[in-house]
Amino acid sequence: MTDIEIKTAGGCGCGGHDAEAPVFDVRPVPHAIRHAAVFGAFDAIAPGQALVLVAPHNPLPLLGQLAERAPITVQYLVEEPGEWQLRITRKPESVTV
Repeated sequence: MTDIEIKTAGGCGCGGHDAEAPVFDVRPVPHAIRHAAVFGAFDAIAPGQALVLVAPHNPLPLLGQLAERAPITVQYLVEEPGEWQLRITRKPESVTV
């Protein structure tokens, strides 16, 4: 079972977090290595941090694969033909005592 939470536009509303999240436009990345490139970018962000992904379509299979790597939340920022922007936040790991 994967741990994925999808949100629509909104968030905290302060606007400060978006400036901190790196933007990765995968549209020019060759399709054969696109998912691997996203995995590398995702693995580089620490729990609690986010990555804004720009894709040519809604990347639902990719989101499922990312959720298998770590718990995430997803906020859709733009949903237009040829340009989908998603803020993917890596949730902090749960601490088990």
